[in-house]
Amino acid sequence: MARQSISFTEPNDEWLKSQVDNQEYSSKSELVNDLVRQARKQQVKIDWIRTKLEKAEKSGFTNDGKDDILKQSKALLNG
Repeated sequence: MARQSISFTEPNDEWLKSQVDNQEYSSKSELVNDLVRQARKQQVKIDWIRTKLEKAEKSGFTNDGKDDILKQSKALLNG
């Protein structure tokens, strides 16, 4: 596993400490890794939506109605 040295603002560091103190996580490293995993998953969802929008813009039309697109987007976001 790669080791990194990073700095946090005081409010962020206090929040990290509180999560560890509340035994939500065993260490700041575990918490930061979990946050990065969550951000990566979110980026996959954003990329999917962006791809759908770009495809729709290039085609000039879609057979899906706005309710269908919204339903597909929510299904993806909810995993």
